[in-house]
Parts: sequence; structure tokens; C-alpha cells
Amino acid sequence: MTPTLVRNLRHADSSAAAGAGTRARDWAEIQERMLAPLHEAVYDRLEVGAATRMLSLGCGSGLAMLVAAARGAQVTGVDSDRERLALARARLLPEADREEAPAHLAGPARRRARLLEDGASAGAEGAPYDLITVFEPIGCVAGDSEGLVPALESAVPLAARGATVVLTGWGPPERCATAEVLRVAARMAESARPSRTAEGGWRPTLRDDLEDVAARAGLKPDGSGRVSCPFGYADVNSAVRGLLSTGLFDAAVRATDRSQVEKEVAEALHPYRRQDGTVWMPNVFRYLVCVT
Repeated sequence: MTPTLVRNLRHADSSAAAGAGTRARDWAEIQERMLAPLHEAVYDRLEVGAATRMLSLGCGSGLAMLVAAARGAQVTGVDSDRERLALARARLLPEADREEAPAHLAGPARRRARLLEDGASAGAEGAPYDLITVFEPIGCVAGDSEGLVPALESAVPLAARGATVVLTGWGPPERCATAEVLRVAARMAESARPSRTAEGGWRPTLRDDLEDVAARAGLKPDGSGRVSCPFGYADVNSAVRGLLSTGLFDAAVRATDRSQVEKEVAEALHPYRRQDGTVWMPNVFRYLVCVT
């Protein structure tokens, strides 16, 4: 397993947005929960429970792992974003069970969850993994799957033969209200750099994005599903903060500046603002179940 297991799963350099700590908190406190229906649908389908040994690639601040652990699964998460990983540790490991704690203070939680900055230590403790998940959706940013194939190729040898791998992605643009807001960011990036394609910019989701990744990684598709994941926010400010925490607007920020992007995104959210000031955007996400 190489240290670059999930280094390239992030959409773009976080230096393009707010400070890493603020960005990670916005993700954990506002945006990450929008994908909770996707996590639950996958776990229900696969009957995730006490017998499950799960490896989560690009685990972020750990919400999907927390849900799996609550079902009794033993979980290992890998993410190169130190700020998000610190929040995942706070969620999953009581203070006495964190990696820096003396061994004699470690309790049951430490045996249930492990969180790593890279894949070098991701080998399963005991039996091999029987489930590998990638809950960071692909198919909305140019090149967002490039780091995923080598990450999967490194992770699969850690799993049992016939283990399950789950890939996730955005649904069709016409089923995702957020796609209209992302188009605004794409136009900003392209207008600022007309002579070149904005690296990491938005592009329409393709029908076979997940199947293409599976084929390149040598995985066999074994079913798929679609899940409604509406993005709901208390107000426009929360929506802007949550959306920018995803990294999907980083190309626009690099091409212009954060304040301009915030202004444009707020304006693009107007059609989705309800009378009480809340913001509601229906979206559909896909998942692909594969076997090794």
C-alpha cells in the first residue's frame, strides 16, 4: 500500500478557498450530512453490521464511518485532509482511544475504528476487509476520478476475495438542482481564463462515469441504485459556506476570488430559496456495487 492511497481523491487544493480549518468545519457541520441518505441506502442494501470490516477511502470527517460503526461494523478510514481527519477522530474516538493516547488507556472504541492520513498502515487488523467504500461522489469535476483508480488498485489487495466495493457519483444533471449552481462557477472560471480549460472545473455527469472507473480498476459491477439527496440549508449564507466546502468551486476561486464566487453563488441560489429563507435543492446520487 502506497502513501498516496487517497491523496488525489480531493477535487482541488484547499488553499483556493478559506482556511483549511474553517473549510473542514463547514463540511462537517453543514455539507456532509447531505449525503446521509446515500450512506444509509448503501448500508441497508449490503446489510452492514457487526460482521462487516469496512475500509473507507476519502473518509472526510467521518460521518459515513460513524453510521457504519453504530451498526456494529469495524471501520478504517483513510484521508489526506488533516483537518477533516481530525474532526473524524473527534467523532469516532473518545479522547482515551485516540492514536496519541497511551496504550493502557485505549478502550473498545479504538478496536472499532481506525483513522489514517495515508494508506501505508491501512492493512486490516485481523481478517481482511469485506467492504471498501468511496463516498466522495465523482462525476462533477473534470478529472475527479483520476486518483481513484490507483487508490482502488492499492486498496483491493487488502480485501478478501470477492469483497464488495461501492463507488458513488452524482446523478444526471437534469435530476440535480445543484448542477445549475455549479454551472455558474464553471462560467466564472472559464471567463477568467478563456485561453485554457479551467483545471478542476465543472463538467456534466456522464451516464457511465462509475462503470468506467470500475472497469479501469478491474472491478466487476454487481448492481446499482439511485438515492435522493436533497441539499437543504437554514439560509443562503449556510448554503454558500456548505457548497464552497466541497471543493467543487475551487477552480472559480482560483480564477477570480472567494468573495466574488460567494456573491455569484448566492445569486444562483435565489430560485431555490423558500419563503421562510431556507434553501432547498433536490438532487439524485448514484452508487455502483462491485465485487473484487
